Amino acid sequence: MSRGEQVWQSTKPDGLTVGPEKNLSTRALCEAVREMAAGLYEADLGGGLLKKRIARSGQGKSGGFSTLVATNKGNRWFFVFGFPKNERSNIDKDEADALKKLAAHLLSLTPPASAKAQGAGELMEVHCDAEDKITNS
Repeated sequence: MSRGEQVWQSTKPDGLTVGPEKNLSTRALCEAVREMAAGLYEADLGGGLLKKRIARSGQGKSGGFSTLVATNKGNRWFFVFGFPKNERSNIDKDEADALKKLAAHLLSLTPPASAKAQGAGELMEVHCDAEDKITNS
């Protein structure tokens, strides 16, 4: 990921909380985006939706989380749904269809619409730079 590239994620993906003292760090999100940008993900579900496993801190990916990410595989990455792998194995067809519609909506947001969603607390922007320094805006 190049300096200044941005990672987006929804503020309340089911099953996941992000930040210090939480179960998934922003550093883990940044690493997941780097891996997906390099083509490393579990499944391309179509409609701009990828499935990516993320390790839980201190454990491997098998004890971690499955996340669903809406992306253009360029500079837009929205973590839209996630769950601990020990609580469920996958999403069902109805969930996949709904998440693909959400992916289309998120990927169509203009910069002003994204800023408005951030201001309303609907989206949180996570910045990852080349040195892995992470700041939340």
